[in-house]
Amino acid sequence: AIKRGASIITDTNMAKAGINKRVLGKYGGEVLCFMADEDIAKRAKENGTTRAVASMEKASELEGEYIIAVGNAPTALIKLKELIEEKGLKCTVELEKPVLIIAVPVGFVNVVEAKEIISKCNVPVIVARGRKGGSNLAAAICNGILYGIE
Repeated sequence: AIKRGASIITDTNMAKAGINKRVLGKYGGEVLCFMADEDIAKRAKENGTTRAVASMEKASELEGEYIIAVGNAPTALIKLKELIEEKGLKCTVELEKPVLIIAVPVGFVNVVEAKEIISKCNVPVIVARGRKGGSNLAAAICNGILYGIE
């Protein structure tokens, strides 16, 4: 997917900052994070959800292939599961969206449960089991994939 120009969507600007944009850009992809976007803040407030949920909704509306890298927000993973089931998002090359989910949020509230939920989808997923993870790990996994391609 990277070689076909897939982009990477993160749930934090910290993860976005850590991903090697030069290498991803060589293949036509870009790193996106919607968390600080005004439309996301507005959508989250109107819907009574988190920005992470609103960001995943926005991601599901994008064209083309993409990878989702979640290092902070378990609500993003729960929303992804819902989108995959309700909107029929498929994680296959033929249907393009998303081609991989990196599920490594860190913390205590809903983290383990969210990782379990997303790992049971029919989705290619990289999961850090338990409560450990983080934006730095999400970025490192993305870079590992990019450097493996190089």
